[in-house]
Amino acid sequence: MLKITKTYIKDLLIIDGKQHHDNRGYLRELTSEKEIGYKFKFTIVSKSKKNVLRGLHFQTNKPQGKYVTILKGKILDVAVDLRKKSKTFGKSFSVILGEKNCRGIYIPPGFAHGFQTMAKENIVCYSNTEYRSVGNEHTIKYNDPQLKIKWLNNLPIMSKKDKNAKTLNELIQNKIIKP
Repeated sequence: MLKITKTYIKDLLIIDGKQHHDNRGYLRELTSEKEIGYKFKFTIVSKSKKNVLRGLHFQTNKPQGKYVTILKGKILDVAVDLRKKSKTFGKSFSVILGEKNCRGIYIPPGFAHGFQTMAKENIVCYSNTEYRSVGNEHTIKYNDPQLKIKWLNNLPIMSKKDKNAKTLNELIQNKIIKP
C-alpha cells in the first residue's frame, strides 16, 4: 500500500512506497491508479551519472502530469508551479527521491520539472498523463534567482538546451507562460 502525503502546493503529492525484501532481492509497488487517482499514458526511463541536472522542463500545450520515482540512485527532484491563477504560481517544491527511501512524487499538469542526480548511477522512472508535444516543450533556467531553488552544487552537468534556458520572467514577457 502506498502512503500519499499532500504538500503545501495544491495537488502536488509525495508518494511513499514500501519494498518487500527476501533472499532473492525485493519487490516494490511503484504506482497505483486506484490510490493516486490519475491515468498515465506512457512511461519513460532516464539514466544519468552523478551531478547531472535535467530541467526545468514543461509543455504549454497538453501539459503533462508526472509520477516520478527512482529505480536506482538518488536525486533532488524539483517542481515549479506554473498554473494560471494558482496561489503558489512561481513557487518551487523540492524533495529527495531515492531507491532506498521508496519515495515518488506526483506533479500535476501545469508544472515545470527538473532534477539533479546525487549517486554514481541514477535511473529515474517517469509516468506521464500526456504524450510529448515536441513543439510545445520549454525550459526555465535552473538557477533563476526568482525561483529560489537550492540545488546541490553550482557546476551541474547539463544539456545545451538546459544551459540556454530563459528565466521565468523572460518566458512570461514572451507570453510562453501566462500567469
